[in-house]
Amino acid sequence: MATSRLVGFLESRKNLTGSACGIAGLALTFAGVAGPYWPVVVAGLYGAGALIAPPERPALPDFPDPSAQLEELRADFGTLRTYLDGVELPPAAAGRLTELTEVLAALLDPGWVAEVLAQDPEGVRALSRAVRQDIPEAVDTFVRTRWWTRLTPGTEPPERHLERQLGLLHEESERLAAALRETEARRQESHTRYLEDRGRSQ
Repeated sequence: MATSRLVGFLESRKNLTGSACGIAGLALTFAGVAGPYWPVVVAGLYGAGALIAPPERPALPDFPDPSAQLEELRADFGTLRTYLDGVELPPAAAGRLTELTEVLAALLDPGWVAEVLAQDPEGVRALSRAVRQDIPEAVDTFVRTRWWTRLTPGTEPPERHLERQLGLLHEESERLAAALRETEARRQESHTRYLEDRGRSQ
């Protein structure tokens, strides 16, 4: 531990800057400028260099890049689909869920779509929230509420809420897909303008 701290100090900006100034002090000593007070001059220049050196900047946290996040999200999506396969849903809700998972699967499918998605951190977060939180919670809440509804007949069927929730999530996923499609459209238009401008400049 002490050795690592010593190595860290030796490699620090303060020590390196101070050492450079101290070497300058030695050069002044050999040139006859410092005289008999050369140790004070060298130490003073070292201290001044250490003081003016920029502070050490701590390393940024090493977070996974969006591509790595998508890999983890694909694995979680597979886990989610396994969970959903074991849940019995009413036909209407099951249909909405199928529509939703098809869009999510298309967005997460490895390839150019995922490459575009990886450049959209907000899109990755929205997709992650849907897979890891919104869909499991919607389905689990339905399963638990349905059990209580059997004890208290006459209340609002819980599948209506589930259908609405899945419909909203489907709309959100389609908006994400539309935004990614718009990004590619803008990229295509930009390339067209670039080629047109290049042609006019020749």
